[in-house]
Amino acid sequence: MSLAIIHSRALDGVSAAPVTVEVHLANGLPSFTLVGLAETEVKEARERVRAALLNSGLSFPHSQRITVNLAPADLPKEGGRFDLPIALGLLAASGQIDDKLLADLECAGELSLAGELRPVRGAMAMALALRREGQGRRLLLPVTSAQEAALVRGAAVHGAGHLLEVVAALGPGGGGQLPLPMPAAQPRAAMPGPDLNEIKGQAGPKRALEIAAAGGLSLLLIGPPGTGKSMLAQRLPGLLPAMQEHEALESAAMLSLAGMFTPERWGQRSFRSPHHSASSAALVGGGSPPRPGEVSLALHGVLFLDELPEFSRSALEALREPMETGHIQISRAARQSEFPADFQLIAAMNPCPCGHAGSLVQSCRCTPEQISRYQGRLSGPFLDRLDLLVEVPVLPAQVLADASGGEASSLVAARVARARELALARQGCSNARLSVKQLDEVARIDQATTAFMHKAANRLAWSARSYHRVLRVARTVADLEGSADIAIGHLSEAIQWRRGLGREA
Repeated sequence: MSLAIIHSRALDGVSAAPVTVEVHLANGLPSFTLVGLAETEVKEARERVRAALLNSGLSFPHSQRITVNLAPADLPKEGGRFDLPIALGLLAASGQIDDKLLADLECAGELSLAGELRPVRGAMAMALALRREGQGRRLLLPVTSAQEAALVRGAAVHGAGHLLEVVAALGPGGGGQLPLPMPAAQPRAAMPGPDLNEIKGQAGPKRALEIAAAGGLSLLLIGPPGTGKSMLAQRLPGLLPAMQEHEALESAAMLSLAGMFTPERWGQRSFRSPHHSASSAALVGGGSPPRPGEVSLALHGVLFLDELPEFSRSALEALREPMETGHIQISRAARQSEFPADFQLIAAMNPCPCGHAGSLVQSCRCTPEQISRYQGRLSGPFLDRLDLLVEVPVLPAQVLADASGGEASSLVAARVARARELALARQGCSNARLSVKQLDEVARIDQATTAFMHKAANRLAWSARSYHRVLRVARTVADLEGSADIAIGHLSEAIQWRRGLGREA
């Protein structure tokens, strides 16, 4: 048969769109034409496939006119993922393998010049799309990618290390028995991370960290250098509840799109900590075709921004939409892509350029104008979207020597898990994701507490957003105590966690 059809998939934003690889052999001047909106690395498949077939002892149709079409024609294709489908199409069109065995198969893989299969990005997204569409096809991938895709329950995944393994299964006498069927992966126990009791003192910031974990709330830590801000941030993932299966799949699929996922990281919350020189595109995503940014790579995990004022103003302002909505839409002239961005933000900053404003141990060299300009790098609208603004003070040497480490992360995590369970049973989401309508229903306060709230709001000149964020924090404090109602004590504590910069957000 001179025409062969193979099924594959291209990465389109967060999804894996189906692609039909059509290979046609015809008489005429020898040529190899590849069409279908292919990027440069896809077009280079011609040379990789040619060398892989010849070095594997297989025939390449040198004397024929070869046309490869990647359909649909208006979908951009990138990477080396189409090497394997093109090679199988050439083998099927030239009669070296049985083309009928390709009908229920989807495949992707990059070929080395010797015919070895190399891993590709987005294996998890391919398996998820295949399961969602329910077409019953088998998925053939390089071994490393197949191990990743096998984490998706219900997907029939096979792995191969060399092109000849696939040819042996699909050639005469192979019977279509593909190599290495991947068993469903078993969940792995999460590796223990740094413990909260390694930080001496700082009871207040630790309490704020617990509240942030319980409610899925954003947190800004403000304090001089060396007070433990980064150490506190690094311990936040250890306080969060275990990931549910759908969360683990979504997180793994997103990391897979960027080529960062390994099966050993299954079920572990991401902790992303980009350098302050990161651009807007690096934080929220971009490029052509669009790639996920840090807010998406931290899906269901933690995004830590250290030295917050050192980030560019445009990069921080780009975070405002995903912080509110939980997703980011990247628009380009040709097409749009939407990526999930349900992350938990924790940030750290010094109170002034020299870092010692308000310190009782070392004097500050900055003028009030310098401090104001430094803190002014963070816009009011950005600060307005943060739930807790917490001061991390310098501890004198004597206090530090006498201070205990406090509770272990496991004890705090148990309280956090109970509070999260209360919130999920009550409203089906974390407190951070409560809509205004839901907040009115689950955060009702009595008349005396309402009067106290209004007095604080007027005195501190809160915006409507600040008002609702304080209510979310108060609801979380009440959940940690197992209280169905929000009392004045819960509200008072919530108000205190919005005053870390010495100016209202």
